[in-house]
Amino acid sequence: MKLSVVVPCYNEEDNIGKLKTEFFPVMEKLIGSHLPDGAQIDSIEVVFVDDGSKDNTYETLKNSFSTSMHPAITVKFEKHEVNRGLGAALKTGFKAITGDVIVTTDSDGTYHFSTIPSMLSHLTKDVAIVTASPYHPKGEVVGVPPFRIFLSQGASLLYRLLLSWKIHTYTALFRVYRREIVDQIPFAADDFLGQTELMVKAMLKGYKVDEFPAALHRRMFGVSKAKLMRTIKSHLGFQTRLLLHRFHIRSMFAE
Repeated sequence: MKLSVVVPCYNEEDNIGKLKTEFFPVMEKLIGSHLPDGAQIDSIEVVFVDDGSKDNTYETLKNSFSTSMHPAITVKFEKHEVNRGLGAALKTGFKAITGDVIVTTDSDGTYHFSTIPSMLSHLTKDVAIVTASPYHPKGEVVGVPPFRIFLSQGASLLYRLLLSWKIHTYTALFRVYRREIVDQIPFAADDFLGQTELMVKAMLKGYKVDEFPAALHRRMFGVSKAKLMRTIKSHLGFQTRLLLHRFHIRSMFAE
């Protein structure tokens, strides 16, 4: 079984050293390991997507990882000429992958790369998506500015009310997907709404989501790329459409 890992990057030159020392050793240890259904990970492809960085992210990525660090690991590089947003970077990454299971992860390690194997262990036969969940009762938030947590947790709370109370976190990028989700569930958003839209639409199609209680840490280098007001507006617009959609379906059954 091939595992694909999509890593969106935007102005992450300072974090590439961390990718080399903390991310790739985890990838190497995954070779030969097994998923809960017994599938063995025989090879891994890592797809870096530079989303129009203004620093030397793309060049530094290529200089650091063009030479494979393990015979069973391949690395691909995709590049946007201008910054298009996280959702757009995910779409580009998903077009480039060839694996059976896909991991998406932040490049800054705000969710520790060392927890990827534990997250994969939640991908049982009946689960299509595993999402990191710092807002799960067993999850935690470490050092992240309170106003960012308030906004993210508030957005997730509204999705819980609209969709499923069992899922505590709807906004994390750190996830595992089965290939059929990426192939069969389209999403429109090019911004930070993208990963939420993908999971919500999969849930509406009946796919099962499991949560991985995770620790969300503050960034060690660089600054967050989330444009807060624009992100809030995107989530509120999507939540309104979701509410209207569910109201319409209920009205149809009531007639």
